[in-house]
Amino acid sequence: MRLVGVFRGSRRYVAARDGDDLVLLREVVEFWSDPRAAFASAGTAERIPAQGAKLSHPVPDSARIICLGLNYRAHSDEGKFAPLDYPTIFGRWTASLVTDGVAVPVPIDEAGLDWEGEIAAVVGSPIFRADAESARAAVLGYAPFNDLSARRAQKLTAQWTLGKNSDLSGPMGDFVTADEVGDLRDGLQLRTLVNGAVMQDGNTRDMIFELGDVLALISRTMTLNPGDVIVTGTPEGVGYVRMPPIFLSAGDSVTIEVEKIGSVTTPIVGAL
Repeated sequence: MRLVGVFRGSRRYVAARDGDDLVLLREVVEFWSDPRAAFASAGTAERIPAQGAKLSHPVPDSARIICLGLNYRAHSDEGKFAPLDYPTIFGRWTASLVTDGVAVPVPIDEAGLDWEGEIAAVVGSPIFRADAESARAAVLGYAPFNDLSARRAQKLTAQWTLGKNSDLSGPMGDFVTADEVGDLRDGLQLRTLVNGAVMQDGNTRDMIFELGDVLALISRTMTLNPGDVIVTGTPEGVGYVRMPPIFLSAGDSVTIEVEKIGSVTTPIVGAL
């Protein structure tokens, strides 16, 4: 099942794509209170045309967006980072999330934005002091994600928060339920294309810290709730390590493609 967020007037729903229609499963907060019950009601849910619908990200405003840095071996190597014993974890806010096709501005003091093609895992049931297998089973689905990064701001301090939360900098595509995707350990190909040219071409088999292990680790400290998102890291090929560095600027277009999951495309515009 392929899921999106959509506005119906002032209300925001989680909807399933069905051909040319969107099936309005439940309002966002209600959906995440019991996603599986929402799926069971799909047969009687209202339908609206997908064309012309105002889309949104599908997670609640209360969701935590937890991102992993340096989680692909080749990407860690290209940045010349020493091997880590534990994953690098940083946060985004839901205010940064946008959907396919939304234009993203370059912040005023940046030479451009850097791309980071990733896979986002969306939690479907609470994860608390879980083992890796139980945590993995709690993932409802996966979406293509672009962790667009303002590198100047990111490098101002040891904390990455500012550079990872510039306006509209978290493009997230439709999310596909886990039963249709399978286990990331089996290997999914992920590509980033800038103006049609392939910049990243990696596979989830290159992950250093496996998703189930990461979820289990996090759950020892904080409970993960339905709707929370784990963004699992990017493969090699980002722009800032190139010689000379390459950044996204006004007029560029960047697409993240993930095997079995789909794509998200983002046009880049100048500072607002």
